[in-house]
Amino acid sequence: MFSAARLLVRASYPRTTSFLRYCSAQVGSKEYFDQLVGNSKVVVFMKGTPDMPRCGFSNAVVQILRMHGVEYNAHNVLADESVRQGIKEYSEWPTIPQVFIDGEFIGGCDILLQMHQSGELIEELQKVGITSALLEAENEGDK
Repeated sequence: MFSAARLLVRASYPRTTSFLRYCSAQVGSKEYFDQLVGNSKVVVFMKGTPDMPRCGFSNAVVQILRMHGVEYNAHNVLADESVRQGIKEYSEWPTIPQVFIDGEFIGGCDILLQMHQSGELIEELQKVGITSALLEAENEGDK
């Protein structure tokens, strides 16, 4: 199986890990995306990388996840056209970035921003065993 540590991106020191060499399914296929979104609790398909987003919407997603201290697997759709188009077909969502939590498509930047603002993102992260850094900071402040 795949080493989870090799596929995670730390919010404090973001790096993108290329999944292409670990995946046996044809790039862009449903099986390929099933493996990508199933390998980490949080997966982001974005333009650019976490340390160098190539669009404002991707940057906003990175900043939201960074505020929550979330480790995630990031995929730069600009690096491969079959990934860029394939993820749109896989999720049936026409825009990038795209966020998946526990294998479930959550949405793009606008939806993640709404979830962040309403507190729903903290709840969704808790459902998959991730404690938001914002919640931890709030709990520390209550002590």
